[in-house]
Parts: sequence; structure tokens; C-alpha cells
Amino acid sequence: MDFSDLTPLAGGWSGQTFVADAAGERSVVRIYPPGRRDDAAPEIDAAVLRLVRGLAPVPDVLEVRRAVTAAARPGLLVTSFLPGERGDLLLPTLDDSATAGLGCHFGELLADLAGMPTLKAGPFVDADLTIGDFGVTDGLPGFVDVHAGSLGWDPDLLAGLESVAAEAQSRLDTVGRTCLVHSDANPKNMLVDPETLTVTGLLDWEFAHSGHPFTDLGNLLRFDRRPPYAEAVLAAWCDRRGGTAAEAQSLARAADLWALVDLAVRRGENPVADQAHEHLLAIARTRDLHGLP
Repeated sequence: MDFSDLTPLAGGWSGQTFVADAAGERSVVRIYPPGRRDDAAPEIDAAVLRLVRGLAPVPDVLEVRRAVTAAARPGLLVTSFLPGERGDLLLPTLDDSATAGLGCHFGELLADLAGMPTLKAGPFVDADLTIGDFGVTDGLPGFVDVHAGSLGWDPDLLAGLESVAAEAQSRLDTVGRTCLVHSDANPKNMLVDPETLTVTGLLDWEFAHSGHPFTDLGNLLRFDRRPPYAEAVLAAWCDRRGGTAAEAQSLARAADLWALVDLAVRRGENPVADQAHEHLLAIARTRDLHGLP
């Protein structure tokens, strides 16, 4: 592949995804710098795409090259180019009716993923999608304790966060199964047909793992909480997976607390981390999973 013909793909923070044009055919090229992830990362991402093919709209895998950190050789994953407009760009242009329609499609897609069972929680560690261990003990309270120093908060705020984390973990423990989790399922990573509002692509699976069934729903509803959108997402999700919208929303907020903490300690790296920090601050101040800045 001639890397001089690559054009950076808009929308990502890593600067490692490109569009390639060859003989009139477009493809997407993701570069894996040595040492950023495990050498097997391109193979793992490719295996996840193949796993969900037919269940979710994902690109075809065209080429995979394993990274070799010892030789300073980057990994490579080449996939087909999917049509559609990024969901985060399309959503602000829609009226309430269309917003609800798109929210319905998003909810259905994530409900389908949440119905894909796994045997335990953990990261994928190889091309066979063997499930490893996150190395986290004591659930959310333990995770908060590990990262408390990095947040740089005063004791009252930390106490508020610890209280919410304990409540959230109790709620999450009521769900006794795990499933495939995309872990970055937000409109920026979804391509949409602007005419039909159907999802044409769910992209960027680098954080995929086996985890809690409400994780992706929490990610999707983290920042955009407009009633027409959120209500449609929750209704569609519950139509597929059962339960009530109120229960699903609370579980989604609880599951998303893991990501909010992880992002908040990295504030300053990108706008999403900064926004997550503000949300986490509001949750800690109000001692409410649904707290807003």
C-alpha cells in the first residue's frame, strides 16, 4: 500500500485512521503505532468485526498486519469504506420527529449488541477473542479509589463520588450476565443514511470488550439527553431487551460511571475527556447518577 495516498479521516482524536483511494475503490486504513496497544490489536479488531458481521453494520476486513513493537513496525487494518453521514453531525440538523426516529435506530442497534452473550467480563487478548482479566477488584468503588488521587478533588467531592459508585455497583450487580460491548458507541462513531435515518455503519471498535449489557446504552445517552432522542433510544432498547425505560436509564448511567471516571482523569487530552470531567463533578456534587453540569 502506498501510504502517500492516504487522507486523514475526519472525526477521530488519534490521527491514525485514513481513507485510501486505489483504482476507483475507497477503503479505510487504521495504523497501529508500535507500543500504543498490544501487537495483536489489529488482529483483535479484525476478529471483532468478523464476529458481528450480519448483526451490526460493519465494514468488511480487507487486510490485517500485526504490529511488531520490537522491530518498530506498525500494525495495519484495512476495511471497506461505508456510506453515510456521521451521526453527531446529522443529529443537530433534525427536528424532534426525525431525532426520535434516529434514536430508535440507535437503540435497536445497541440492544442487538447487548443480546450477544459472553461468558465473563474482560478484555479481548488475542485474535481468537479470548477474554482476559481487567485486573479490577471491588468493582466501581475500587476503581474510584484507584483513580481518586488523579482526579485532584477535595475530600467532600471524593466522598460524594464514592457514595454514588457504591450505589451504582449495587445496581449493576442485579444484572447477572455479560455481553459484547462496543464501548465507544456514540453518534460520532455511527454512520447514518440521511434520507432513511438507518444506521449504515458502526465504526471504531478498538475499545470493544466483554462487559456489562448496559455499558453501550450509557455511552450513547451520556451527553445528549434531549427527551425526543433519549426516550426513543430507551423505548427501542426495551422493546428488544425488556424492562422499563426508567430501569434501563438508571442501569445505563451506573454502567457509564466506569467510563466517566476513566475519561475524567485524562481531562485536557481531548474535548470528550473534558466534558466527562464536568459530568463527573456534577454527579459527585449532587450524589446523583443523573446529575448534570
